[in-house]
Amino acid sequence: MNVAEAAYFDNAATTPLDPRVLEAMMSFACGAFGNPSSLHAYGREAREAVEIARGQVAGLIGASSDEIVFTASGTEADNLALIGAVGAYTAAGCHIITSAIEHPAVLETCRFLQQSGAQIDYLPVDSEGIVDPSSLECALRPNTRLVSVMAANNVVGTLQPIAELGRIARAHGALFHTDAVQAAGKIPLDVSSRPIDLLSLSAHKLHGPKGVGALFVRSGVPLSPIIRGGGQERGLRSATENVPGIVGLGCAVEIAKAELPQETRRVVALRDLIVDTLAETIPNSYLIGSRHCRLPGHVCLGFAGQEGEAIRLLLALDEAGIAVSSGSACSSIHGSEPSHVLRAMGFDPVRARGSLRITLGRFNTEEQVRHLLSVLPEVVAGLRSITAGTTVYPVNRSMV
Repeated sequence: MNVAEAAYFDNAATTPLDPRVLEAMMSFACGAFGNPSSLHAYGREAREAVEIARGQVAGLIGASSDEIVFTASGTEADNLALIGAVGAYTAAGCHIITSAIEHPAVLETCRFLQQSGAQIDYLPVDSEGIVDPSSLECALRPNTRLVSVMAANNVVGTLQPIAELGRIARAHGALFHTDAVQAAGKIPLDVSSRPIDLLSLSAHKLHGPKGVGALFVRSGVPLSPIIRGGGQERGLRSATENVPGIVGLGCAVEIAKAELPQETRRVVALRDLIVDTLAETIPNSYLIGSRHCRLPGHVCLGFAGQEGEAIRLLLALDEAGIAVSSGSACSSIHGSEPSHVLRAMGFDPVRARGSLRITLGRFNTEEQVRHLLSVLPEVVAGLRSITAGTTVYPVNRSMV
């Protein structure tokens, strides 16, 4: 592999740490080591840093500082939102509505709650992966306590109508949670003007450190803790705070907020360059998900007749120094199984195994994208002989 030509296009899985974030973290990783709960100067210094970061996270989404709870991950934030919201009532007889294409952090938590007596409904999606708000209206019951629909899908990049879904949930008296792990810092999210009660985000998806996330909990929303102990984070998340990580999250969201308009324009241009070019250079390629109602830097592709070769394609690109994904990184251990997201979108089991996910981030350049566009057609063509006798599905050019 030519290191000079290496390119990372798997930013939906994780993002490289921004050097500015690392610099902000270093003084608390190497020097200022105090426990934020301590009353002496060391502790006060750490507490001040945590509260500054809390304000930065709140500022990204239009919340108040006292509505932000720090967690160890986006997954923990999702668990706290769902289990905490149900725990404030009791699981038995409690009805929860989510979508069929949620991240496992939500789906597995719903399955756990179902075992505890909760009733779960899964909203369908259309062929672009979008939830129809009318389906939520039909699914609501008198005992619906929580609706959880992600802001943006991690596999296909589709954006959901969360403002409308939240409005419907609120009108019914149910809480509305959105997993915004993929969306935060990439699209505008303002909880002050949207009916969102709970919102999850994660630092490592926006060029911050791994091991830290946050949950927005609207003032007045009842929530029970899932981790008990010393009572940190207003009693909602006991454990000594990860001060360097929290500082890193605060810095990462501050940068994302400041650079959002220009970065969105830049990344959308690169995304469209990929989609438009591949439509011409790879005749059997097709875009999965909505053409425009998607994350700025997210491209999910299929290759008609070659869906069964997705892993070979990924590995061939890896050999060329290009890192992409065949779907959700969190589901890679089940890579031989069809994607639950694509199955929900109407894909048959073979095609549901065959997506290629290209996700752009802050440090991707046009030169890297053009290198990808020169290599990918050759790799796809090289696999055609392997799949020459397979069924070729028609390509929906309207999506490309």
